[in-house]
Amino acid sequence: MSFGGLKILGVDPGLVITGYGIIEIPENFSLGRSDIKLIEAGIIRTCQSAGIAERLSKIYEALLEVVSEFGPDAMVIEKLYAHYKHPTTAILMGHARGVVCLVSGVKHVPLTNLASTHVKKSVTGQGHAGKPQIQRMVQRYLNLKDLPEPPDVADALAIAISYACGLKKEGMG
Repeated sequence: MSFGGLKILGVDPGLVITGYGIIEIPENFSLGRSDIKLIEAGIIRTCQSAGIAERLSKIYEALLEVVSEFGPDAMVIEKLYAHYKHPTTAILMGHARGVVCLVSGVKHVPLTNLASTHVKKSVTGQGHAGKPQIQRMVQRYLNLKDLPEPPDVADALAIAISYACGLKKEGMG
């Protein structure tokens, strides 16, 4: 932990774009907007024409670099959601999620999985909020001048914020 706070890395894994966002909360976290500090946010983009092994390798190397550079105390991703009409999508997303799990294990950073409806409800108050609403609320929580872009970054930051909100409710913030 740095400066007496907790660094949380939220990751929104995808084969084309993986969003990530690192926030820091102080020990005496109170859910106030000024309590959450944005440390870093960005995307890892892979080439759609590359093979799956090459794409996963790029995600792994880039995420490993982020974790090494910023030293998060916790990593958080959304639980895998699979719709029966699109099982292949869930399988492919599982590969990207597996890379996040691998980085967590290699770097010994605890990993938490949160349901997407939980993340949306904690950040926006609605379990089925859309991307624009998530972007607006992340902007408010982090006191950003502009909306976080692309939505993959906003989603990753929302995942981290949701985790922080859960810590506060459990009395750990």
